Amino acid sequence: MVLLLLAGGGLYYWLSTRGKISTDDAYTDGNIVNVAPQVAGQVIALEVTDNQFVHKGDPLFRIDPRQFRFSREQAQGQLDASNAQVANQKLGVEIARKNFPAALQLAQANLDSARANLALQQANYDRQRSLPKLATTQQDVDTTAANYQQAKAQVEQAQARLVQAMPVQQNIGQSEQQVDQLKGQAEQAKAQVEQADLNIEWSVVRAPQDGWVTKRNLNAGDYLTAGQQVMSLVTTDVWVTANYKETELDGMRPGQRVHIAIDAYPDLDLQGHVDSIQRGSGSKFSAFPAENATGNFIKIVQRVPVKIVIDSGLRKDEPLPLGISVVPTVILK
Repeated sequence: MVLLLLAGGGLYYWLSTRGKISTDDAYTDGNIVNVAPQVAGQVIALEVTDNQFVHKGDPLFRIDPRQFRFSREQAQGQLDASNAQVANQKLGVEIARKNFPAALQLAQANLDSARANLALQQANYDRQRSLPKLATTQQDVDTTAANYQQAKAQVEQAQARLVQAMPVQQNIGQSEQQVDQLKGQAEQAKAQVEQADLNIEWSVVRAPQDGWVTKRNLNAGDYLTAGQQVMSLVTTDVWVTANYKETELDGMRPGQRVHIAIDAYPDLDLQGHVDSIQRGSGSKFSAFPAENATGNFIKIVQRVPVKIVIDSGLRKDEPLPLGISVVPTVILK
């Protein structure tokens, strides 16, 4: 009878474990979102408590926004001034499109007038020189000579002003470039206003995802810097990470059914499936991976993480913390 009982027990154990692989090196896993402010300032209100469930977009805490509102007013004033300068310079361009061609015409007319005066003064000077000495005086000769030289100088001056007024399109283009430059300054001022608006919006730190508040280490009155981690959110996505031995991976494939037993809830019956097998052992991704090519070598059975997704069996009234021990059993066939 003892032999029959032992044989029957061994047969039952073999039949019940055949095609099944289980491990106790497994734990619940999930996504953890670290929460940090994007602006620096003093916390004026804390909107959540430890282990509170929040939805995406819910306020977590508030930073004093007065400094950002002041910066926003300054930026808005700079933007208004820049827009006024752009409008003023546009009027200047319209004026330049009329003034510079008119200035060119005026310079050409002045040159023509100076040349006519030069011809008159030269004729007077030549006439005075051709007269007999008894028919004129030295004073008249000197006067006509001075007038002639002055007329020549006026022609040269008119020619210089004409050359100065000739680049009409270039002068208009310079005015238009000043408009573009002022527009660039206005765009910079607009960006500063938008940045100030973002800072005001960021002064209210909101939940990036649905989840539970954990590891809160701030209170009202604390001064925070940008990027300082102050709490974490454990999201609603929970799965199992099971570290199976490398000798147990034969026949394991994604999609296979898994029975999951949880130490914390013995009566909880969870069902899931193999989602994926990590492309590397746990030691390969450790901080100091093994260097088997140096020194003496001792073969150690490696463990490979396997992600198991929970399909059914979870209860809303029973929290499933991350990191608790589970025993998953993969049904190979």
